[in-house]
Amino acid sequence: QVQLVESGGGLVQPGGSLRLSCVASGFTFSTYLMYWYRQAPGKERELVARISGTGGSTYYTDSVKERFTISRDNAKNTLYLQMNSLKPEDTAVYYCYTVHFRPLWGQGTQVTVSS
Repeated sequence: QVQLVESGGGLVQPGGSLRLSCVASGFTFSTYLMYWYRQAPGKERELVARISGTGGSTYYTDSVKERFTISRDNAKNTLYLQMNSLKPEDTAVYYCYTVHFRPLWGQGTQVTVSS
């Protein structure tokens, strides 16, 4: 079954850290660009970060540069997002995404940054 399953979200205080994971199955993970998106309440879904199949090329939206790190372990079919120095404005549902013949989204994991 082709699917993406995220985990690792939760409630964290401002300045804290979380690591999100996304386990892929049903396709050759290492050959696909992978993305993290997020959607805050009342806002459109936005691209957070992107990583190439080998992991050698990455992209970050300006608001998360120097704080978030996208990575992947192709042996484990797993995508990661390390989030440091979290801010209340990072509160959102985070999704991993790729295109496998069609757009493929995970179910999302909630990240809440609040004191």
